[in-house]
Amino acid sequence: MYADVLIQYGTKELDRTFTYRIPENLRDIIDVGMKVYVPFASNKINGFVLKIHEHMDEVDYEIKDIIDVINKDFKLNKELLELGHYIKEKTLCTLISAYQTMLPSSLKVNNSKESYSLIIKYLSLACNPDELDSKELQLTKRQKEIIDILKKGRVLKKDIKSPGPIKKLLELNLIKEESEMVYRLHNEEKKESGYTLTEDQTRVYEEIKEEYHHDKTILLHGVTGSGKTEVYMRLCEDMIKENKSVIMLVPEISLTTQIVRRFYNRFGDDVAIFHSSLSDGEKYDEYKKIMNKEIHIVVGTRSAIFTPVKDLDLIIIDEEHSSTYKQENNPRYHALDMATFRSKYHKCPILLGSATPSLESMARALKGVYKYVELKKRIGTSTMPHIEIIDMVPEFKKRNMILSDTLKEKIMQTLERKEQVMLLLNRRGFSTIVTCQCCGFTYKCPHCDISLTYHKTSNSLRCHYCGYTVIRSDTCPECGEEGIRSYGLGTEKVEELLHELYPSYRIQRMDADTTSRKGEHERIIKDIEDEKIDIIIGTQMISKGLDFPKVTLVGIINADESLNIPDFRSGENTFNLLSQVSGRAGRSKYPGEVIIQTFNPDNKTLLYVAKNDYMSNYLYEMNIRKLLKYPPYYYLVSIKVTSKNYELASKESVKVANYLRNHIDISSICLGPTTAAMFRINNIYRFQIIIKYRHDDKLMNCLKDIDQEFLSKKNVNIEIDIDPLRI
Repeated sequence: MYADVLIQYGTKELDRTFTYRIPENLRDIIDVGMKVYVPFASNKINGFVLKIHEHMDEVDYEIKDIIDVINKDFKLNKELLELGHYIKEKTLCTLISAYQTMLPSSLKVNNSKESYSLIIKYLSLACNPDELDSKELQLTKRQKEIIDILKKGRVLKKDIKSPGPIKKLLELNLIKEESEMVYRLHNEEKKESGYTLTEDQTRVYEEIKEEYHHDKTILLHGVTGSGKTEVYMRLCEDMIKENKSVIMLVPEISLTTQIVRRFYNRFGDDVAIFHSSLSDGEKYDEYKKIMNKEIHIVVGTRSAIFTPVKDLDLIIIDEEHSSTYKQENNPRYHALDMATFRSKYHKCPILLGSATPSLESMARALKGVYKYVELKKRIGTSTMPHIEIIDMVPEFKKRNMILSDTLKEKIMQTLERKEQVMLLLNRRGFSTIVTCQCCGFTYKCPHCDISLTYHKTSNSLRCHYCGYTVIRSDTCPECGEEGIRSYGLGTEKVEELLHELYPSYRIQRMDADTTSRKGEHERIIKDIEDEKIDIIIGTQMISKGLDFPKVTLVGIINADESLNIPDFRSGENTFNLLSQVSGRAGRSKYPGEVIIQTFNPDNKTLLYVAKNDYMSNYLYEMNIRKLLKYPPYYYLVSIKVTSKNYELASKESVKVANYLRNHIDISSICLGPTTAAMFRINNIYRFQIIIKYRHDDKLMNCLKDIDQEFLSKKNVNIEIDIDPLRI
């Protein structure tokens, strides 16, 4: 017997199977989809069995034996094998990189560890307690104490800190050691049964139920605080009753904390969680639960869409507008595309939920491609917050560089009422520009086209693209004068100001710097819920999905930050970000207020945010997209030609653009090449070509030809991103 094995090398030249002989001792074990250990050239590597056959076709290499099966309990099922091919075709990646993306790191093809489940060791008596009492045993005082403890039942070995007495008792066969394998993440407690749905929630729930067992996509457009999560959980209850499974995707790890707790409280140990902050062992355990169908509900970030869920009958994508559902590196997939494949495979619906749906999703919903359901009101007595726009031009004249008088006054009033404040500034660090006022020298990354960000807590200047770091000095390295000054604004600087203005109150910063350590997300969120924090200052990670009843004031410190990004989605993204963070205010019985600080108080996007008017902003953005031929009216492809050699990157990008113009459909538009938005990252120069198209049967073959052409080029690479979210 022979097996065709896809090996672990990710180069496109070796993105193919190689035939291996199945040795006699493995013939009853090996199956399609299994991970195996094989010889390749002078190495021993991992791979996947994709086909098994009795006879071998003639090949131009020596047939070798498979060495071993890495994990006989694990294999890619038929659906995931097909999904890997779909990812390859959709994103033009290698098949092995598709399979690697679909697996948690502990199960990737280059990892041969078999099990990560914890082994817990217990001690118990080796015989009946009465038998021990009847024996005359010459035991030490400590040994007798251990025996008395074990008479009450088994205990964890680590809890009895007496290795010497334990060893002697084991040798005498008076006690025994027992091992038990347990999952690292474990929860059995059920605390809540859910509340009665409102009339609006019931209507939406019934409309969604109509699509059970159909591969239909449904858009749930519900304002912030309208109770979308309760609708999700009610749908999950239906799935469990039918012994069916659910995948629920959330955009951020920070959001996962509260969502998981709510699902644990409702469904106990019937939930597996899956995101990048889990350790390899925790991922392995959760994956094992899913493979063995020990749970019905999977909650996680975008990688959870690849979990081997059996009897899948519903996929929920919460905050569906979020850009985090798109993977930026190879393979550049979008979780919605993967969900659509699995929806068709299982003939089950996809539920997209958001207070600010993406323009593409809303356009499809209004055209009838998606089913559209809506929650227009918040649940209970809570109402949408009052939103006020503050013009920062006169505030700057009053030397209010960070907080306006209005926002400072509102913060104080909120704190005096013993309520909480949330402030958004979507830029971490202390300051964004460090320059010399004597000679004009500015600290820039030597590897990237970007100024370094100053982090005061570590007194370091850091590049947020490549990680380059240098210690800050007041002496200018160019002119030698002590003229170094910091300009710009980051969350660290706001935190410092807040400590000066409100010294007796508890302030917490929540950004990538303060949440880098495992468990910090959970700790900060728990502290906010327990009212141990009065003011929260954070980046966009505080904007989505979090629910804090005592947060009644939200301040947006620089609303122009995202508006000024040179991207066709900047208006849409700004509306989404500001609407989402505004939605954190007044979610319970306490009324909410939002202060938006801006230098452009007449900007239409900001005015629509202030009115909570999603549809007007949708129509405004759609008119712009139509005029400029952007999605959803046109599809996009981004092609980046990259090299450490500037001239080579420029020359090859012109060749690619010329080839496309000569071969794609005449109705398609090819723009470029131009320098990419970030022209140089980590000493690699980047040129970009943009293709806009509606229907182009020639395009995909052209992209494959270009991709194939660059396989033989050593000093230049190509990155093809189909349906990019950023250009």
